[in-house]
Amino acid sequence: MTTSDGVVRLRGTRLGAGSPRVCVPVVATTPDAAAAAARALPPGVADIVELRLDHVTGSAGDPGVVRAAVGAVRAALPADVPLLATFRSAREGGAQPADDAACARVVRTVAAGTPGADGADAVDVELAAPDVADLVAHAQAAGLAVVVSHHDFAATPPADEIVAVLRRQRDAGADVCKVAVMPHDADDVLALLSATRRFARDADRPVVTVAMGALGLVTRLAGGVFGSAMTFGSVGAVSAPGQVDAARLRDVLDLLHDAG
Repeated sequence: MTTSDGVVRLRGTRLGAGSPRVCVPVVATTPDAAAAAARALPPGVADIVELRLDHVTGSAGDPGVVRAAVGAVRAALPADVPLLATFRSAREGGAQPADDAACARVVRTVAAGTPGADGADAVDVELAAPDVADLVAHAQAAGLAVVVSHHDFAATPPADEIVAVLRRQRDAGADVCKVAVMPHDADDVLALLSATRRFARDADRPVVTVAMGALGLVTRLAGGVFGSAMTFGSVGAVSAPGQVDAARLRDVLDLLHDAG
């Protein structure tokens, strides 16, 4: 959870201190396949693993599938690697149709597990959820850290609007504030990085920002220079446009951040 120094501690990972952490998404259609993908991750490549529950068939309607997937992936991971559980809505790039009630049900099912033991360590809640503040409080009361997220697959808002979104996430109680956007030119990339720097400079919690697609690759590689606390790299299937191989990503982060 977030501490007074603005760092979120999840098992062996400190988010918001030092160089950006690498999050590797697990994308699979069944709990067994998700567990197999987690077991196949090369040692040391992932600081955090994100289970994309929206890719798991039946997860929107069956809490048992959610519990099975979370439990299977948790059991497959090393003890010091934290698990972030995410059900991405269709409006923000998710893999299956689900209304707000279904998305909220998944969050509550994850929170009803055993956070930090047999369950997830953190859960994603979209800022657009009608009851976002209640969901955040419910998950935190269960012992989960909460990433409050916003994804725009169509465009990049001006920097002022991105900062405003991050502030709304903070006000909703987020432990981690996350924004991902789609750039159409270099100015869009600069807007995302500028907003990251502005928010991170005075923030009391970690911020995670990404510009998607090939144009946004620089934000995945060098976002930490501007204050982003985490980046996403793939091992096998990707969960968003522009994700790069996690091992190569770690090499770049080492080059950037060890040089200082």
